[in-house]
Amino acid sequence: MIRAGGCAAVPTETVYGLAADATDSQAVAGIYAAKGRPSFNPLIVHVPDLAAAEAIAVFDDTARALAARFWPGPLTMVLPLRSDAAIASLVTAGLATVAIRMPDHRAMQALLRASGVPLAAPSANASGSISPTRADHVAKSLNGRIPLILDDGPTPGGIESTIVAPSPAPRLLRPGPITAEEIAILLGQPVGGAGAGIEAPGQLSSHYAPGKPVRLNATAAQQGEWLIGFGDVTGDDTLSAGGDPVEAAANLFDALHRADAGQATRIAVAPISETGIGAAINDRLRRAAHRG
Repeated sequence: MIRAGGCAAVPTETVYGLAADATDSQAVAGIYAAKGRPSFNPLIVHVPDLAAAEAIAVFDDTARALAARFWPGPLTMVLPLRSDAAIASLVTAGLATVAIRMPDHRAMQALLRASGVPLAAPSANASGSISPTRADHVAKSLNGRIPLILDDGPTPGGIESTIVAPSPAPRLLRPGPITAEEIAILLGQPVGGAGAGIEAPGQLSSHYAPGKPVRLNATAAQQGEWLIGFGDVTGDDTLSAGGDPVEAAANLFDALHRADAGQATRIAVAPISETGIGAAINDRLRRAAHRG
């Protein structure tokens, strides 16, 4: 299907992605059409190894250090696009940079090697809605819009990759499983923040959103709310009864899907610390709660 210019949903270690040949503009257009995604929002290119990445993007010493430490894994780097890279312009949304990563999941790696092309793969859901961590989430969100879902069970990580622009000074464009602190320790310098413009996926103010209003930092449910608990805050569901932020990250989107499908008209979520991967969880929750 990929070789024929189609797209298919496939799991990664973070969430399910909607993959198509990143060198084929018509195939990439199929991703945007299926998701209803704005064309100014770039896509992440997935590659099987560092050699494939260096054929697409310009790597400096900082980027190579990040790749050596965190690839394969949930780190996306925004790097200068090579002038001879055969990447469809829709993938980069016309930017001079490309978002690229080497995934650490057997299904995505097998698909990359079998198809022999880099794969553009945003999350396999309607644009702006809750990201999918199970095949049935994909089917519910994109029913009738895509021809194939590869089901390899629930994704282990549950939150999309960290996105960083390594140079000239490292900047965190989207929090994720790999924290800014880990990156700063590796590089020996502080990690800055994102600018005002769209440089990478996942930067829209309203994103990852259920169809119901979301209230954050809730310690008890109000009338009509489904409360997603954490730690000592119990509710109708919980991200982690033991207060484990890694477990909470893996459960986040699954819990939001359950809340969105329930009878309650609103969703409340318990407070989660900003430390470590909690920063990524809160980033997703703030965007889920933003009514743009």
